[in-house]
Amino acid sequence: MTFRWGILGTADIADVFIRAVNNSSNCRVQAAAGRDIGRAKQWAAARDIPETYGSYGDLIASDSIDGVYVPLPNSLHHEWTLVAIAAGKPVLCEKPLATNAAQAQEIRDAAERAAVPVAEGFMYRHHPIYQEVFKLIGSGVIGEVTTIEAQFTFFLDDPTSISASAPLAGGALMDVGCYCVHLARWVAGCEPARVSAFEIRREVDETMVGLLAFPNEILAHFETGIAGAERHRAEIAGTTGSIVLPSPWHPGEEKAELLVRRWGQPDETFTVPGADPYQLQVEQFVDAVTGGKPFAWQLDDSVNNMAVIDALFASAATGRSVTLT
Repeated sequence: MTFRWGILGTADIADVFIRAVNNSSNCRVQAAAGRDIGRAKQWAAARDIPETYGSYGDLIASDSIDGVYVPLPNSLHHEWTLVAIAAGKPVLCEKPLATNAAQAQEIRDAAERAAVPVAEGFMYRHHPIYQEVFKLIGSGVIGEVTTIEAQFTFFLDDPTSISASAPLAGGALMDVGCYCVHLARWVAGCEPARVSAFEIRREVDETMVGLLAFPNEILAHFETGIAGAERHRAEIAGTTGSIVLPSPWHPGEEKAELLVRRWGQPDETFTVPGADPYQLQVEQFVDAVTGGKPFAWQLDDSVNNMAVIDALFASAATGRSVTLT
């Protein structure tokens, strides 16, 4: 049986998803929905998508699809994920899952009650380079982890875009900084006890620098922005060295590399086979749904990530550190 996807909306990221599905072994795109049916039909026809709907609700209700992909603006993730859950349709929702932790918890609780699989689309975590990262950390090559540094910035030259819209829950932290927060939590292996943040804000947060303090004495700091040059980088430092990821969010489809740096020694390069993390994410989700297995990442992780994001926004607004319970 081939899993049939329905896509809500025609966002640019949907093209990346379609490519991943077309290259996958276990699913296909069956339908798309848009509020402008004429535009949606043109968009779907250009991508060889068989069915088109003039409303998101009609697509979700259709018997022609087995699951829903939600690449809508952040402000709509909560609403339409809940509609899909109520209809019994599994959901892969682009990050962030919601606009705050309370909404994320509502999605998690609804999914659990209905026994409907729901996953948040942090694709980067499916790339095989992270198996190598955690293997190296576990081997002790950098000693005990002490700090985590991450950057995800780009220059947004369209002030009318979704990422620049406060009503649509845009801004640097929600758009790309959420990756930095997620990586820090993943590597630290626990939730931060306290966070602090500073931001440059106009319509939305255009630049943010944040600090996360974990109870296991690991500190993480990150920079995210939509008003500066594009930069992708992460470094996990320990007592005897560090692991540098030159491209942590898009590690590479042909090959992926990381560096191990130790004082007084030559840098050591580790190379792993490349992969499309979107494709791996889609295939893993479909395998979990059709095989009755839990998704690799549960929604508690999504709730916890949003709780940290909430606290970072609160710190930036008040100028004070925020303690998480």
